[in-house]
Amino acid sequence: MNNSWFTLPTLLLAIAVVPAEATQDERRVRGEKVIETLAGTGGQPVLQQMHKDFPFLAGAITDYALGDVWGREVLDHRTRQLATVSAFAAQGNLPQMKIHAGYALRLGVTPDELKEIIYLTTVTAGFPRAIDAAQALREVLASADASPP
Repeated sequence: MNNSWFTLPTLLLAIAVVPAEATQDERRVRGEKVIETLAGTGGQPVLQQMHKDFPFLAGAITDYALGDVWGREVLDHRTRQLATVSAFAAQGNLPQMKIHAGYALRLGVTPDELKEIIYLTTVTAGFPRAIDAAQALREVLASADASPP
């Protein structure tokens, strides 16, 4: 039997993969903790559905976006939400802005602070984007008022 595939580089690569899997698990756990902090114990419905339909995409979101980026401790979750709402408002990405505005409220950001972020959007992205973001924020705030505490 020829064992030419069993070389030192192959062995080192095989050994290197084992810690990477542990790191992958750690990233997943960190990402799941972040989504629980943001969305509560019920999870995030879009991400939950994505785990069923697009597991590779959901895994990347959970591991990288949530575990590696959102899991960092340089900024607190509240500050990250303000920055994220601002970015999505400026991009005109209203579905994502609404999700993160809801997270922001859950983390103690006030409606007035969110309104100020939208007002700031007039400078960074223009009045049309700010008007659209204001309409989307109105929906989030109306929904939050209707939700039981």
